[in-house]
Amino acid sequence: MQPIETLDIHPARPRPAHAIRHEMLGDMRVPDFADVEQAAEDIAPYVVHTPLLRSSKLDAIAGAPVWLKAENLQITGSFKARGAFNALLSLRSEQRAKGVIAYSTGNHGQAIAWAARQLGVAATIVMPVDAPRNKVVRALAQGARVVHYNRRHESREAIGMRLLEETGGTLIPPGDHPAVLAAGGTVALEALQDLPEAAFDNLGLFAAPCGGGGLLAGCGLVVDTLNPGARLIAAEPAGFDDTMRSLLSGRRESNAIGARTLCDALQASTPAELPYAINKCFLAGAVAVNDAQVSAAIRFALEELRLLVEPGGAVALAALLAGMIDLEGRDGVIVLSGGNVDLPLLQTMLQPTAAAARGT
Repeated sequence: MQPIETLDIHPARPRPAHAIRHEMLGDMRVPDFADVEQAAEDIAPYVVHTPLLRSSKLDAIAGAPVWLKAENLQITGSFKARGAFNALLSLRSEQRAKGVIAYSTGNHGQAIAWAARQLGVAATIVMPVDAPRNKVVRALAQGARVVHYNRRHESREAIGMRLLEETGGTLIPPGDHPAVLAAGGTVALEALQDLPEAAFDNLGLFAAPCGGGGLLAGCGLVVDTLNPGARLIAAEPAGFDDTMRSLLSGRRESNAIGARTLCDALQASTPAELPYAINKCFLAGAVAVNDAQVSAAIRFALEELRLLVEPGGAVALAALLAGMIDLEGRDGVIVLSGGNVDLPLLQTMLQPTAAAARGT
């Protein structure tokens, strides 16, 4: 069985949060709360304002009110649609004319392909050969060109740079992009604005899945501004707990090449540079869940909530159900970041339920 890990960071913010405002990280500007607000306005005509959902059974398990931000109901099936559209909207017309390139395990690639099609932009998506077939098919269906690579032996970043040289296009990475990160923050902006006043005042925790860290970084900008008393928690798959280990060591750590997880959407090799610069200021803790806990969360979401959530989208819920996240009697927001589960994989995860129904 995979190990279960938890991390509490004290203090929650190693340096004043405002210290990152308007800094430059290499040639990238670190976005701030105003950028999130602008992103929300710009992408509003194109994306879904996803609901906050409640479950009395989940509240009872957690011992406090739980608000689920259902990004699995988003266009293209994940929160990635937000960042993809915001990034493409930020391009100049001459940049759009040369096309865009993205590397992705699936959700970011689908989202870029969709946004590019809406805006009449050519898109090339670099995807691993073992990416879920449903995610590859959907990117192709949007008219994107898909270039495969072997994640064990090849660098998607190197392939992306080669394609840039060939096409003159613009690279839109899944995390290291200010417009992508700012739009990820709109998940938290919507959630906190939609909370009833009493729940907002009692909010103690905001937890979300973490791969490269972009979603949490964008959400951190919002939580720190609107409700700084709430703890920001990262949820990762065991074996891909690079953000947890990076926070402990103070530098960006990498995952083992042979690591395996059901959570294909969260298989970043190391925290993305820009998100990590923000997350190390805002994160109050991190947890890592194993495949069995993720599978249990997916079954819970399907059976109790009537929601289809993919493995990577379910890790924060898995941590809550496993008792690794303690709401301490206060309201909590849990992000379900995506719902693009491969159906053959879903069937294997539902087998324990099917066996129980047969009495075997």
